[in-house]
Amino acid sequence: MRRVLIQCVSLVVFLGFASSAAAQSCPEFLDHEQRKLHSRDSVNLCEVAAGQPMLVVNTASRCGYTGQFEGLEALHQQHKDRGLVVVGFASDDFRQEADTEEEAAKVCFVNFGVTFTMIAPTPVTGEQANPVFREINRQSEQPRWNFTKYVIDRSGQVVERFPSKVRPDDPQLIEAIETVL
Repeated sequence: MRRVLIQCVSLVVFLGFASSAAAQSCPEFLDHEQRKLHSRDSVNLCEVAAGQPMLVVNTASRCGYTGQFEGLEALHQQHKDRGLVVVGFASDDFRQEADTEEEAAKVCFVNFGVTFTMIAPTPVTGEQANPVFREINRQSEQPRWNFTKYVIDRSGQVVERFPSKVRPDDPQLIEAIETVL
């Protein structure tokens, strides 16, 4: 009984240390609760992406580029086992997001089968931008339109920005992702 108790205490201490170490290695701009699209649940990107390369995209469900959800999901499926974390940030900054989160969620999850993390509508430009995009914008350039893609390395540095017209299957985007994997 005592041996089991010691093992349990050791496991708790180890998990606490591992969690603390992950939190220390996670860039501060990712360490915020973000509500998931059409959900009461939230996600802290430090918990899902600390030390992992990321592809961050601002999205809108009524944009002419909305079909790119399919390609983003394909990238997610192809590279998730190698550590790539794809995160979509729904935003109405360019006035093309659905009127309701329910409608936006239907576009993402039903129409395009998105399984990667989607964040509820939030500003991605200007002073009102959420903390993740404030830092991305500081390191790079803020989105000029929906479906701007940012490749972020394991330390939280933006290594490349791709405008809306660059499709998820574009060789240059894939090459940038490969460099951070």
